[in-house]
Parts: sequence; C-alpha cells; structure tokens
Amino acid sequence: MSARDDEPQGELTLRTLAMPADTNPAGDIFGGWVLAQMDAAAGIRSAECARGRTVTAALREVSFKSPVKVGDTVCIYTSITNIGRSSMNLYVECWVRRQYSEERQKVTDAHFIMVALDEQGKPRAVKSA
Repeated sequence: MSARDDEPQGELTLRTLAMPADTNPAGDIFGGWVLAQMDAAAGIRSAECARGRTVTAALREVSFKSPVKVGDTVCIYTSITNIGRSSMNLYVECWVRRQYSEERQKVTDAHFIMVALDEQGKPRAVKSA
C-alpha cells in the first residue's frame, strides 16, 4: 500500500486525546507514546481479523513526519495489506486533528507485522472470515 498524505487510508481503529503527561522535554508528545497508540490499533484490528489473540512481531518503515501536540485528537487508521498462514501485515497511519481547529494532518505511519497465537502462545493459522 502506498502512503498518501491527503486523506487517511484504511479504517479508523482508535481515537484518543494527546495529554500533557505524554510530552517530552520540548513539550511535544513522545514518539514512543504515538507508537504505542499505533501498536494498540494494530492489535485491535489484527485480533478482529484473526478472531483471537495476536502479538506484534515487527515494525517496518516508521516515518515521523510532524510532531503531535498536547490537545491534538489522535486518530489511528489501519489497513490489512496481507494475510499469511499465521501473520498479517498492516499499514498503520497516525493522523491528528489540531486542537480548536479543523486542520487534519498525517504525522506518522508504519508497517506492522502481527502474528496470531493459540492458547499456549504458539503461532496458529489466522481464522479470518
């Protein structure tokens, strides 16, 4: 899937508010906090697809384009780009709606590889619909 910067790609999977407790010393939101929101969204979407537990196996091509600011509404969009036997590839985008504004901006994107697990924590076949 190619990255576009004019409109979000995929399904809105998670929305949250960037708060002061999540800032770095410069006053912007920590990149790790943003990645945690993206990881949570990838987990939600992959678990729905796999109809069970999934875990993050890898991240590829993380791109930070702009900072997230306190008060921004953070919107995470996910697209499943490939389903293998036990793994799924997801393209995940982080967009923000700037506080007190209609402005939307893509701030981060990444490729996540998620793996479906059985009750013993071993990889299992994806049971997609």
